[in-house]
Amino acid sequence: MATAADIEARPGLSGPFARKLSAGTIALAIGVLIFSVPTMLFVVRQSWTGEEGAHGPIVLVTGLWLLYRRWKEISHLAVPAASAPVWIVLAVLIPMQIFTRITQIVEIEGYLMYAILLVILYSLVGLEAMKKLWFPLFYLAFIFPPPETVVAFVTVPMKIWLSEAAIWFLDIFGYPIGGEGVRIFIGQYELLVAAACSGINSIISLSAISLFYIYMRHQAHWQYALLLVLLIVPVALVANFFRVLILILLTYHAGEAAAQGFLHNFAGILMFAIALMTIFALDIILKPLWDRYIAKTTEPSHG
Repeated sequence: MATAADIEARPGLSGPFARKLSAGTIALAIGVLIFSVPTMLFVVRQSWTGEEGAHGPIVLVTGLWLLYRRWKEISHLAVPAASAPVWIVLAVLIPMQIFTRITQIVEIEGYLMYAILLVILYSLVGLEAMKKLWFPLFYLAFIFPPPETVVAFVTVPMKIWLSEAAIWFLDIFGYPIGGEGVRIFIGQYELLVAAACSGINSIISLSAISLFYIYMRHQAHWQYALLLVLLIVPVALVANFFRVLILILLTYHAGEAAAQGFLHNFAGILMFAIALMTIFALDIILKPLWDRYIAKTTEPSHG
């Protein structure tokens, strides 16, 4: 049976943790949550309704489930932090978020809102508990779209690479194709490889879903998990290469109208599903090889 001293020594939801949760701290947390609702609604309207943010609702639901699941395991480590550093950081972050909301910079506004929530969480549970919650907290950041400047910087070389690769591949089969930069000319048609086809959306969505899968299956084996994470980008790029090929061939054989609208979106969904299945298949293939390699390297040498 636990003694009073044992209970007092555990800084969980009872004892010191419960006593240090002052009414002011709880009121602050509720106020920040209410303050964050307009930002989340803005993110939902601007990002989640498009291809670039389609993974957002999935990440939000699974991320909150992971957070709840992990919290039940580590809640005894929670110790409210000192309030002075929290107020100082909030005094900087909140005006910045207000500015980004006024200017409607949705990407930065979302990350600032999330940073404020993390600061509040730190004030409630302390640093040790947050360290144990690192993956759910990192994973939940995928609900926000990346800044457009970052997307533009990353997608330009991707779009050029995909354009050149598609032109080279179809030229082998004798198609009347050429290109300049991100523009592709095939027959009488001209196509532009947009950001949606460049791979950045697939990389973000695929990274989010794959990270959830990898964490749930291999969280105890971080080296192997890292190997699978490194495979996400090349898998997404190859999937988008075939997506661009499909759209080029649809345009050439069925006309520009056929390659837009439903078929354009369907090609994106299909290639994303194939990319996700590829990650699962690579895991099935590589895991036995990895286990065999680890077993071989850890065998005691005889000699």
